[in-house]
Amino acid sequence: MAIGIGLIGTGFMGKAHALAWRNANAVMGGLPAVRLVHLCDTPLEKAREMAGQFGFETAGDDWQALIADPAVEVVSITTPNALHRPMAEAALAAGKHVWCEKPLGVTLADAEAMAAASGDRLTLVGYNYLRNPAFTHACRLVAEGRIGRLFHLRGWVDEDYQADETLPWTWRCRASEAGLGALGDIGVHLVSLLTALGGPIDSVVAEMGAAYATRPLPEGGEGVVENEDLASALVRFRAGFHGALTISRAAWGRKGSLGFEAHGSSGMIVYDQERMNELQLYTNDGPKSERGFRTILTGPEHAPYGAFCPAPGHGLGFNDLKTIEAAQLLAGLAGGPRPGPDFAEALEIERVVHAIAASARDDGRRVTVAAVRG
Repeated sequence: MAIGIGLIGTGFMGKAHALAWRNANAVMGGLPAVRLVHLCDTPLEKAREMAGQFGFETAGDDWQALIADPAVEVVSITTPNALHRPMAEAALAAGKHVWCEKPLGVTLADAEAMAAASGDRLTLVGYNYLRNPAFTHACRLVAEGRIGRLFHLRGWVDEDYQADETLPWTWRCRASEAGLGALGDIGVHLVSLLTALGGPIDSVVAEMGAAYATRPLPEGGEGVVENEDLASALVRFRAGFHGALTISRAAWGRKGSLGFEAHGSSGMIVYDQERMNELQLYTNDGPKSERGFRTILTGPEHAPYGAFCPAPGHGLGFNDLKTIEAAQLLAGLAGGPRPGPDFAEALEIERVVHAIAASARDDGRRVTVAAVRG
């Protein structure tokens, strides 16, 4: 029988989930069939319109009714951050599996509670950049020793969606609704990549701040920006080497620059999500007169690229990564490997960004990640 899907939220990420659910089996094949059962958003008129557009059978404006629907087996949560915890906990209590966008919650305590509530249900958090075939190839190169012993990771994530000082104040600026700012919204993606490459981060020394202390309110006046636009950290990995992270949501000209340099004893790998279908590799072998970075364009040799396109260099896109994510979730439901990060693994990613925030608030004191609690 087909697996029943419920989707809460119809914004950018809601559409990404809907497309992924529809495309996963068509692209990958051999997966359980899905049935798009129930969609929820407000107002009800919008939910009905988007249910028709996305292909869901039922539309509603009550997320609790969606979770109570016996035909729904998996709940996709793509709502603002403050709603993640109550929705996920309710879904898990009802015996549903959950695919939730990041971050888990507004606070670290939220994330801890969500991880504790998971039980034996399959959970997945939307770190789709981990699915990029270029990135997974980078991980293989590091694991195989192609750049020798890894001794430094330098990472960045820069966007400009908060760069304009005239941009109106929104919920993203309020700690009670968004939690952390750039750290929680995009910094977690950077941490997910670097820890996949280099293993857990042990401790951090950090600074953070706001590009603009206030923003104009839609009704007039100024609203206080309660969380960070910018952050930087020196990090120590559990494996013993060091790294550096920079995060900004106010970097003019950067649209989705999520990248890293992996420095090893015999080479280097460079990656940037704005050029998501290529990888730069330098190795110190061969004649010195011929050494240099070479560009690796993703192709069928970099699974699962070939499921989408038989020709190298044509490129995948953001929504293709969500399709890979959905396919791995469906494979897990069918008895295959359980995909990650699940709620427990995502909690450890969020513990790192909360450690960065704790260090910055304490004048750059070194903070041990494992000691940070909600």
